[in-house]
Amino acid sequence: MNDKLSLFLDQKYVNLETYKKDGTSVRTPVWFMIDNGIIYVMTREKTGKVKRLKNNQNIRIVPCSYTGEPKSEWINGTAQKVTGKGAENAIKLRKKKYGFSARIAGLFTSQKGDPIVYSIEFND
Repeated sequence: MNDKLSLFLDQKYVNLETYKKDGTSVRTPVWFMIDNGIIYVMTREKTGKVKRLKNNQNIRIVPCSYTGEPKSEWINGTAQKVTGKGAENAIKLRKKKYGFSARIAGLFTSQKGDPIVYSIEFND
């Protein structure tokens, strides 16, 4: 297993750093899933993360606490939008990992549009 990926095992949150057009970083603690050595995050189509990722797919992530406090060193990566069966699988993994909390969160965020899934690959 990739040493970088092992940092995320048994963690509940990652801090996802995305970038505005002017280069300003925005850090957001998010839930994540790991499947076949790939990290996935899910958000909603009308969130700022989606807008920022459309303009710049470069990201940084770090395992973090609920409040976003880093637990390790930041890792550079690239986010790619996932569609079809891959996205459906990631959403199922999210429900399995976060259970009832994921269902409740879905109710509160549904006004922000449909779910969007991103895969994260580490840059070497």
